[in-house]
Amino acid sequence: MLIRISLVAVLAAGAGLAQERKVDPTFLRKNLAEVKAQPSDLTTPTCRYKPVFGAGDADARQLRGVARFGEMIVDAGGASAVVSYPAEEQVYFVLDGSGAVQHGDDKVPVKKNDFMYFAPGVKHSASGPLRAIVMGWRIPPGTNVKIPAKLPIANIEEVKKQVVGNHPPSTLFQLLIGDTTSTRDRLATAHVLTSLFIMEFDAGGTNFPHHHDREEEIYLVLDGHGQMVAGGGMDGVEGKFPAKAMDAYFFRLNTTVGFYSENAPGEPKAHILALRSIYPRGR
Repeated sequence: MLIRISLVAVLAAGAGLAQERKVDPTFLRKNLAEVKAQPSDLTTPTCRYKPVFGAGDADARQLRGVARFGEMIVDAGGASAVVSYPAEEQVYFVLDGSGAVQHGDDKVPVKKNDFMYFAPGVKHSASGPLRAIVMGWRIPPGTNVKIPAKLPIANIEEVKKQVVGNHPPSTLFQLLIGDTTSTRDRLATAHVLTSLFIMEFDAGGTNFPHHHDREEEIYLVLDGHGQMVAGGGMDGVEGKFPAKAMDAYFFRLNTTVGFYSENAPGEPKAHILALRSIYPRGR
């Protein structure tokens, strides 16, 4: 009888553990306005950092190639801490304001809609007033990294709008940063990041649901509203979620992703900042 009771207890305990086991999500979503600032290596009395995905976020382990994605807010006259990451490449995208970034020994003015690339190991910081998206990707050991002598920087006003691949003409792309072999992106500087781009959606436009079998992806709605596609069922019907400005989505490998604009004709068009990066297989 004692043995039987013990077996039953063990089985019951096992069933309880199985019920409590958490399943990894296929995507993550947050709104920047709802994310609280947390202490970080960028933090100073005049600089705050909101960890949206990756470093500093509770779900950081869900990301593989992506090291971080968050919002940095630097006060007028303030500055972030100086940082350097030997095994991480970074990109800043300025959402608002104007200030400067330190790149090695150079101080470079920056303004709204500027985007720039920081190679692994380069010391950098930012001064305000500005709000910027901070993005980082883990560089695999043995990667042949070339350090640019000057900061690679551009503004989205310098980048043409175009139809890309099999996406419909209701969505125009601005190709901002690609890898070092790219011939189509404004800056060809990255290693793990394969594409940083902006999508502009006509009223009722879409980029069609799709997935990537080699890349992780993040979408940030800059403005506009619509339905974000994130995942799908066995019947091929995609999952849709209401999306508004400053909503951010992280999509795991092979997750169905897309967007349907619900902006009405005559309204300003919806825009999404998107980034794709190599999934580190075997690591």
